[in-house]
Amino acid sequence: MAAVDHFSLLYREISRSCSFYMEALALVGAWYTVRKCVSLACGTYSMLRLHVIPKLGGEVDLVRQYGQWAVVTDSTDGIGKAYAQELAKRGVNIILVSRNKEKLEAVSRSISETYNVETEFIVADFSKGREPYPAIKEALKDREIGILVNNVGMFAGYADYYTDLSEDMLWDTIHTSIASANMMTHIVLPGMVKKKKGAIVNISSVFCSQPTPLVTTYGASKIYLDYFSRAIHYEYASKGIFVQSLTPSTIATNMVPFNSWLNKRSFLSPSAEEYASHAISTLGLSTRTSGFWKHELLFALAERLPEWMWARLALYLGGIVREQALHPK
Repeated sequence: MAAVDHFSLLYREISRSCSFYMEALALVGAWYTVRKCVSLACGTYSMLRLHVIPKLGGEVDLVRQYGQWAVVTDSTDGIGKAYAQELAKRGVNIILVSRNKEKLEAVSRSISETYNVETEFIVADFSKGREPYPAIKEALKDREIGILVNNVGMFAGYADYYTDLSEDMLWDTIHTSIASANMMTHIVLPGMVKKKKGAIVNISSVFCSQPTPLVTTYGASKIYLDYFSRAIHYEYASKGIFVQSLTPSTIATNMVPFNSWLNKRSFLSPSAEEYASHAISTLGLSTRTSGFWKHELLFALAERLPEWMWARLALYLGGIVREQALHPK
């Protein structure tokens, strides 16, 4: 009998302990579920607010909200050209800045005739260090700039190991991808602050989400732009300035000329025109966005992957792209 009593007492104590732990685990599970549900609801609302609702409603009057003129760098091809066209479509006068005068003349004329806006252009090679900025500053001094799009950047052309990059490529990356955004912002921001309105859009990349080997300098420059954008926004938001970091993934442009797959439009790779149309609708709504709902999902996934997994994936895919560039079929 004594043994039975001891067993019964032990059973009750174990049951009581298990009951406590079960209740504790249930509370933890409920808290986790609520947290995930709230996160999912917030994410869904954010996606709808950025990528669905603006398309359903009327277009924002960008001239009234920010100003009459926009400056777009590297604006004769790809995202820069498409973004300039979208701005012009909304009645904003355009100042194109790039290094090829013939292309600038053609794009300037096309935008002016198609959208019935004023256009100007400035020939500038951002890889030349400090050289182009006095002329740019002089050309913009009498213009009321409402929007600045820092799109110019430098990509090596293919994924490669850091020690295989030339010194010229390293300096060009610093000058075009980092210095240009700093200097262009420094030129136009005082005028925006003076009139207490303006927007600056910096084209970063999904590569700013994680350290990405084989595109080390390009990725690092995009991380810089992302950080720079967010910090400047906090500095000048109270003065009426909106600064946005755009973090797109692959877009069907000629940025990677040797790889037809990367240049081809697909479900995840919109054309530059399609991307710009979506991205511009997020202006004034989000300080950090991929600008396209499919890219938003990719960016969220990239941020949540373990760093080692992202790095291994980058090494694998970058290695394939590198081989294609070095040994084209």
